Amino acid sequence: MPRTEFDLCVIGGGSGGLVVAAGGAALGAKVALIEKHRLGGDCLWTGCVPSKALLQAAKVAHLARTAQRYGLPGHSPTVDIGQVMNRVNAVIASIAVHDSPQRFRDMGIEVIFGAGRYRDPHTFEVDGRRLTAKNFVIATGSRPAVPPIAGLADVPFLTNETVFTLREPVPHMLVLGGGPIGVELAQAFARLGSEVTLVEHGSQLLPVEDHDAATVVERRLRAEGVKVLLDSEALGVSGHAGDIHITINNREGDTTTVDGTHLLLATGRRANSEELGLNAAGVRLDARGYICTDPRLRTSTKHIYACGDVTGPYLFTHMAEHQAGVVLRNALFHLPAKVERRVIPWCTYSDPELARVGLSENEAQQRGIPHQVYNFPFHGIDRAQTDGETDGFAKIITDLKGKLLGATLVGPHAGELIHEYVLALAKGMKAKDLSRVIHIYPTLAQINRRVADQRLKAGLTPRAKKWLKRIFRLRGK
Repeated sequence: MPRTEFDLCVIGGGSGGLVVAAGGAALGAKVALIEKHRLGGDCLWTGCVPSKALLQAAKVAHLARTAQRYGLPGHSPTVDIGQVMNRVNAVIASIAVHDSPQRFRDMGIEVIFGAGRYRDPHTFEVDGRRLTAKNFVIATGSRPAVPPIAGLADVPFLTNETVFTLREPVPHMLVLGGGPIGVELAQAFARLGSEVTLVEHGSQLLPVEDHDAATVVERRLRAEGVKVLLDSEALGVSGHAGDIHITINNREGDTTTVDGTHLLLATGRRANSEELGLNAAGVRLDARGYICTDPRLRTSTKHIYACGDVTGPYLFTHMAEHQAGVVLRNALFHLPAKVERRVIPWCTYSDPELARVGLSENEAQQRGIPHQVYNFPFHGIDRAQTDGETDGFAKIITDLKGKLLGATLVGPHAGELIHEYVLALAKGMKAKDLSRVIHIYPTLAQINRRVADQRLKAGLTPRAKKWLKRIFRLRGK
């Protein structure tokens, strides 16, 4: 191989790419970082950060409106979407300093802005400059998928990339798609005073989750005024700014029209892989456009790695950061590090939140895995009662010997509470291990012990109890 300019050339300045670049430089590698827009990626500018800031503003408005639940006078706040979005952008700005180009240049990384493409497996060209490297890392992320719906091209619509630029009032938001993005933003705008109609093609919201957990979220959205239309296929879109119409075919086979002032598309994601010249590099894509990688995150061209959303299927910032560490160990040190594919947590930040790790009940059934299921409701947790947040439950999936296979939490702070199960699954623990650990009272985390206790109680059959009484000469009933 001819002499190369860099040890690592990272293409894409989102979460995965930044971790690879910073880690590589810290370990002594000569690194180039290429980004065509701005550092920080979707998570910082149009995803995790702004959406959670918007959800927090919406929660404050909701608490003000429902304060009577806590013995306080409630009132409906006057919401100025422009002011809310100003606060969202202020949060982005406060975090963006950590992803500034100068910060990475100070690490010794050469930061290059511009769009580029491969000329051959060892050369990536940006604005006429040809960069060569021992190893490349593709971390170009994903973008909103725009479905082929008749008339959509002629109607103004929003995605997660544009919704945070809104400054005008939103009288009626139409949300197309009932996945995490659609659910979160539908609830946020409803709480901020908009009428909201959510149209979902499938039979439930959050289709990758168990039905019982998704139903808890759906029930809350409906209670807060969101009109949820399930089994509804969008046939066409028409109208203009401020007056938009979606023609849908519903579960009964009837064609109806829903009207609104704004349209938000939340219909999935697409990998940013088309314009990189991957054919010239010998990098294969799957049928959906995601880069194919092996367990070490090598592409079909072994010195070219990929991480983050562009590889699918787990489009999470925390997954991109994990993958970045795997790439670094393989690319720089040739260690046989492999990506985690079993213990992958995620959370939908609706209220209540829905978090999961490992197998769901549906997945265990579909794969024919012998298993047992144990549940415990949040209304049985004292802290949930004091906080007035009792919707939802914890559910664990175990094998027949009690080893944890998965956990689902739907309820307050589920995204925080799930981490006990993440650790337990990673360490191959059993339900009884959680039962034996002291949990502080009164905390929501007690639900993790209480649901594990259900496994122990299930083992206390009448026959087992009879033998315990006989062996230990117990005299109770």
